[in-house]
Amino acid sequence: MKFGTTAIHNGISPDTATGAIMTPIYQTSTYVQESVGNHKGFQYSRTGNPTRSILEANIAAIENGKYGAAFGSGIAAVDCVIKMLHPGDEVISTNDLYGGTFRLFKTIFEKYGIKFHFVPMGDLIAVEEKLNKNTKLIWVETPTNPTMKIIDIVAMGKLAKVNNILLAVDNTFATPYLQNPLDLGAHIVMHSATKYLGGHSDVVMGVLVVKDDNIAKEMYRIQNSSGAICGPMDSFLVLRGIKTLHLRMREHCKNGKAIAEFLVKHPKIDKVYWPGLPSHPNHEIAKSQMKDFGGMVSFTTVGDKLEDALGIVKKSKLFALAESLGGVESLIGHPSTMTHAAIPKKEREAAGVTESLIRLSVGIEDEEDLIADLKQALS
Repeated sequence: MKFGTTAIHNGISPDTATGAIMTPIYQTSTYVQESVGNHKGFQYSRTGNPTRSILEANIAAIENGKYGAAFGSGIAAVDCVIKMLHPGDEVISTNDLYGGTFRLFKTIFEKYGIKFHFVPMGDLIAVEEKLNKNTKLIWVETPTNPTMKIIDIVAMGKLAKVNNILLAVDNTFATPYLQNPLDLGAHIVMHSATKYLGGHSDVVMGVLVVKDDNIAKEMYRIQNSSGAICGPMDSFLVLRGIKTLHLRMREHCKNGKAIAEFLVKHPKIDKVYWPGLPSHPNHEIAKSQMKDFGGMVSFTTVGDKLEDALGIVKKSKLFALAESLGGVESLIGHPSTMTHAAIPKKEREAAGVTESLIRLSVGIEDEEDLIADLKQALS
């Protein structure tokens, strides 16, 4: 079964009570039991809700996994993974990391005795140098946020297997339509479903997908114990979004390509970060593990001046100045003062997040209109 059919049908069936083709929103906190322990599979909506359960089955299917779990946000999903560790454990992650994940690692979990190493993961030797007997997890983003670096998932999977450690991949930018980390050696896949899975900027949610029975058991234990679950309405919205994911991603990729090629030729632009460009340093790896190259594009201006970046984001019109990404509408952001402000300046800039870096979430509007907007913003 191909992706579009899987997204629309797998894990989903007409409602048994009414025959409704769309999954109902089970807006209930609890469920009546016929007798103690005799129920219809649901007892309390923190532990399980029919709408959420169907979403979890659906997202597992499109990621080629076995088990899915949905949370109140992407960060809540990351939180669940780190709670699988213990004091004294160590984590290796990329130095080009979403600011919210960095903040969670450094300001929440580090004080509980978990140590984090942030390295340029394009260099396998840099990762190997941090491996030791306490390493329990490699945390990967690919493409990375916001400089679109590509990390070789297969290479990281081999490293994790040899050292008997977990590999988790944040697949938010690529989506299951473009990339399936579980097929490449990952143990855990994470998404901010707020982004492309929901796709309409109307929900906040995170998801995890795994294949391994023991990892799944721990994942569900933490989900239930910590209670950072999403509600049934949010589950309904993401289920609806997934049905058109394949159609939207084709347009995001097409527009992303057009925008990247326009920016490369513009005299005021210095660097353009989009993995589909042949000049991208990890272009060949991206080709090997991605179906296409996505709708996220970042760039810097000639001279790398903060005032130039702030002027561009202020002048753009169709590209709305806002955090987040992955919606049908195009967004523009300034990572060093917005999404990545939690990362110390020295570390930000070492990873390429300079003062003139601008990140675009290219939507599915007509590409000619988007290019016209960038032209006037850059003028």
